Amino acid sequence: MFRILVIASLMLFSLKSLAQTQTEYQAALTDWSYVLKTYVDDQGRTDFHALSDDLAALDRVVAFIGATSPTSHPELFPTAKAVMAYHINAYNALAMRGVIDWEVPEGFTTLWTRARFFKFRNVTIGGKKTNLYDYENKVIRPLDEPRSHFALNCMVKDCPRLPQEPFLVDTLDQQLDAATWEFFSKERHFYLDDKKKHAYVSAILDFYTEDFVKSGKAKDLPEYINRYLKQPIPAGYKVKFIDYDWRINQQPTSADLD
Repeated sequence: MFRILVIASLMLFSLKSLAQTQTEYQAALTDWSYVLKTYVDDQGRTDFHALSDDLAALDRVVAFIGATSPTSHPELFPTAKAVMAYHINAYNALAMRGVIDWEVPEGFTTLWTRARFFKFRNVTIGGKKTNLYDYENKVIRPLDEPRSHFALNCMVKDCPRLPQEPFLVDTLDQQLDAATWEFFSKERHFYLDDKKKHAYVSAILDFYTEDFVKSGKAKDLPEYINRYLKQPIPAGYKVKFIDYDWRINQQPTSADLD
């Protein structure tokens, strides 16, 4: 009888713990939604300076990420979509907080500044220290979802547009598809030079080529890109990569507009 009571108590405690964590997760998503809606414009630019004066919501999101992840609390993320939605939101929130920690630099325009920000700056995810470089390459990329590259945002100008809402489990496929279609519709990420017969595409597809063509996803980059174009790249066009703009993607100040 005593053993049964102990088991029942443990099960009840586990259920309460899961319910509490689920509540905390929903609160974190609400906070992240507030940050995105309040401080990110429809072009995906962040008002870092205004956000710096209103950090409570973002800091609660970062604190939740620091304590909770699909590894530390797998019961909270029972599906691949749940895991992916968490990681996209977490990466974006940690990158945003990192820019503020660095007092909003002009950008990561040298290899050294990129190494310092992405590789040598620690972040905590689910109780474990890592960095944004390892987080993307050792955790997110192995999940084998190429569209995530059009949702992850390191807060610089040539990243995909940062949306004004979180990525959510129930709508993740639609959100990732929309983000990918939008990405290739922007001339800064993709355009054709018919005279030279070149297809110019964002360096993101150079950085992560294998993610788009491995495992039979596509035989080459044009085949993958064509899935998200109304008019396909003409046969025989050569892919060229556009230089990446590593400047911080922040909203212009009044001084910038003068």
